[in-house]
Amino acid sequence: MRPFAPLLALLLAACSTGTGAPPQQAQAADDWTNPGGDAGKTHHSTLADITPANVSRLGLAWEAQLGTDRVLEATPVVVGGVMYTSGPAGRAYAFDAATGKELWRFEPVVDMQVNRTVCCDMANRGVALAQGRVYVAALDGKLYALDAKTGAPVWSVDTVEDHARGTNSTGAPEVAGSVVVLGNGGADYDARGYVSAYDLATGKLAWRFHVVPRDPRLGPQDNPELEAALKTWDPRSRWDMGAGGSPWDALNYDPETGLVLVGTGNGEPYSLEIRSPTGGSNLYVSSIVALDARTGRMKWYYQESPSDQWDYDATAPMILTHMNVDGADRPVILHAPKNGFLYVIDRRDGKLLRANPLVRVNWAKRIDIKTGAPELDRDAADFSRGPKIIFPGTPGARNWYPAAFDPVSGLYFAAIQDMGNLMFVPPGDKAYKPKGLNTGAALIFTPQLQAALATLPPPVAAQVKALPAWQEVLKNPGGSEMRAIDPLTGRTVWSQPTAGWQDRGGVLSTGGGLLVHGNLAGQLVVREAKTGRVLKTIETGTTIVAAPMTYRVKGVQYIAVMAAWGGGGFPYVPRYSAAYQRGNAGRLLVFRLDGGPVTIPPPLPPLEVAPVAPAQASGVTPATIAAGRGLFFTNCAICHSNQHRSITPDLRRMQPGTHAAFRQIVLEGALVTAGMPRWDDVLKPADADAIHAYLIDEQGRTRTDELAKRKAGQPLDAPSLAILSNY
Repeated sequence: MRPFAPLLALLLAACSTGTGAPPQQAQAADDWTNPGGDAGKTHHSTLADITPANVSRLGLAWEAQLGTDRVLEATPVVVGGVMYTSGPAGRAYAFDAATGKELWRFEPVVDMQVNRTVCCDMANRGVALAQGRVYVAALDGKLYALDAKTGAPVWSVDTVEDHARGTNSTGAPEVAGSVVVLGNGGADYDARGYVSAYDLATGKLAWRFHVVPRDPRLGPQDNPELEAALKTWDPRSRWDMGAGGSPWDALNYDPETGLVLVGTGNGEPYSLEIRSPTGGSNLYVSSIVALDARTGRMKWYYQESPSDQWDYDATAPMILTHMNVDGADRPVILHAPKNGFLYVIDRRDGKLLRANPLVRVNWAKRIDIKTGAPELDRDAADFSRGPKIIFPGTPGARNWYPAAFDPVSGLYFAAIQDMGNLMFVPPGDKAYKPKGLNTGAALIFTPQLQAALATLPPPVAAQVKALPAWQEVLKNPGGSEMRAIDPLTGRTVWSQPTAGWQDRGGVLSTGGGLLVHGNLAGQLVVREAKTGRVLKTIETGTTIVAAPMTYRVKGVQYIAVMAAWGGGGFPYVPRYSAAYQRGNAGRLLVFRLDGGPVTIPPPLPPLEVAPVAPAQASGVTPATIAAGRGLFFTNCAICHSNQHRSITPDLRRMQPGTHAAFRQIVLEGALVTAGMPRWDDVLKPADADAIHAYLIDEQGRTRTDELAKRKAGQPLDAPSLAILSNY
């Protein structure tokens, strides 16, 4: 293994200079030119001023309060002493990177109705820089080019092809030569995935690549690649549901090959029997596709999870580097998607070089290195006709949070989750729900499965306990670790457990021999990269899931990280997290040697007993409440967990004014600007009233339960049971 060659550094600088973009440096040093740090997005910096010998002096240099209580996932960018970053729904910020002085902030006007189609919070994963502009995508799919000096919009473009579909944008744009490239989300809803490229200077659409075919009855496909893909789908597939494939993250421009490498999303609905009844690999879902940056035409593809039935997006961040593989120097992709394998792929032609499992895997028996194809284990993992426990679970062995790769040591550093989930097709019709969840599957994560079995019908619970994978659940229901891994062998060099199965986040490695990451408890953790030994822990009081980065201004090295809880499963705030204990006020935290202490947010006040519920309306019956419960879990529960200290409103604690305005909120959009969409296209007034009746009943039950707990001296809260949550 070796770092990028000097010749490559010259190539990258020349390539970038030709487009007016800042150099996408071969190695990150004083500047950090994109969210991944360098052209390969290795999340590794050569800076070595902060070392194991002096890291004990690390303290706060400056912080910025960002005025949000929603998730912060972006990794900042620093060029020429100015830091640029993004926040929820596509907000953007610029700061003096040495002092923290705010230079400007931008807040897009977002149609918050888009929250109907966002599975995993109002996340945004970063900005791109080129031609003196900052490119950022808003949640509703609007792409903005902002003046880097002032934050004023230069141009904007609506990237959504079909507003009748559940499309959104949460990923960072990617500069690729003369274009800026953006993917979209929505594969759990009814989106047909695509990636689009826009002229850097004008915002004019240059090309668009659709990930999956459209209904062949509508005529020829958009390009020859989709005509070939159509052969891997049943002609009677559920085209009405969109078919998925949305590339919501994992865009990499490779200057060495001129290719845009795109990680694509899951198939939709999940069940292959519903989506494509006669089977097929369903190209190009759960794949890496390599597109010519000039034309958008596909050069090669590699499908990591053929026939994807398990929400195995291939959208985890990719790392581009060089490695010595079987005696030859190769330009490679390192990719660990949701499906549990770590892949080493030649980025010139998509040839699979290595595929090693990182966690327990039962959807595939093995991967044939010669053909690149996995041997699927349908007995273990096909849940179309009965419940199955599948490893890894839908949150994935890896997900959106960046890994790091040190080209000198050859180690790949990442948070890894080893758990599964029970999957089954819920009873009822399989009708298409416009802009609604069309996954066709229910999930229970294995850390919660034993407790959840009591909520399932006894015959189903018995089926679950008879599954071979049940023994794996009993042996180890699941957890998360921080690991150092040899990518060529999959061997774990060291691993350290994290606080809970939800405790995962991005990482940074440095030339000073450090590995830096945050955790849900609100600590910035600095480890010795070669051993995993903790060298320094800084209490911040704010949950950290984003990846840190580092830069240098006037000879001083800084480490920066954005901090706030959210993302997949965002309403379910872990009890051990700082967000649960101290709230979720989002911050940007920047550290340096000989810095000061971090201001810790005060603890939240004690939990209060749920307020008195209003009387039920006349005519409400147990059947009404049962119907309301079904409607609630179908339409509302993905955002409203009704858990203590959720970052979305706990509807068991509604005040009289909210009860009085319930119809106006749900049906008429009284709170759309605050992020609560209207539902009058799906719910009739009687449906809204039934949901309200269910919530009134829940509020009464909650108050009775909590009064009893308080009388007995017991805590009011209990661990959340996110049976129907999705990642």
